[in-house]
Amino acid sequence: MAPNPVYAIGDIHGQLEMLQEALVRIEQDGGADARIVFLGDYTDRGPQSREVIDLLLRGQADGRNWIFLRGNHDQMCSMFMEKYPRNDARLLVGYHWLHPRIGGIETLKSYGVDVAEGDRIYQVHSQARNAVPKAHLEFLAGLKTFHQEDGVLFVHAGIRPGIALDQQDPDDLIWIRDEFLTYREPHPQVVVHGHTHVAMPEHHGNRINLDTGAGYGNALTAAVFEGNRCWVLDQDGRKPLTR
Repeated sequence: MAPNPVYAIGDIHGQLEMLQEALVRIEQDGGADARIVFLGDYTDRGPQSREVIDLLLRGQADGRNWIFLRGNHDQMCSMFMEKYPRNDARLLVGYHWLHPRIGGIETLKSYGVDVAEGDRIYQVHSQARNAVPKAHLEFLAGLKTFHQEDGVLFVHAGIRPGIALDQQDPDDLIWIRDEFLTYREPHPQVVVHGHTHVAMPEHHGNRINLDTGAGYGNALTAAVFEGNRCWVLDQDGRKPLTR
């Protein structure tokens, strides 16, 4: 008997229309009750972070079988929105959530907050705290760091090889790159991740990357898993994803 299918959506980055299209593809394949794991990075870069979170919250309120993982961009947004704004320590020196390459400016714009040259962080922070709904802050604060079933581990960025899952640094799960991406040996479970964008979905045997750069205007990938078998969903249905 085949395992129940579970679906996954890569990094969304404020791309509402792409998300809506991905959800249509999933519903066509698995019905309205399809179980979906969202791999994180709902905010930043794209133009509609607020609308993306609104859609996800509506699905949650409607009792959809949806699982939301935390991405590093979601954490940066959440940290900025605290009573006193914090900067994520995993960022490069000189970077912060409002740096042009990170995308926080686009997120705030979706909430009606414009960041102008010459603004000070405390001024932007005050406007943001007034503009972002409490429900959105609670959503970002309540995201999971991983989800696992049927021999597959879903996580935003990856895992540190050789470390038990319950011993992993939560920041590694949303930030790690090289140590995870270059590791060729099997992990205890196949790891499905986003975070590091690639031109097309990639299957490396020990890991599967579903971040195809939606934040930069490229495709948003949706996939379906039955055990460790994987298919990418496009407008024509399932396409096998293999090594």
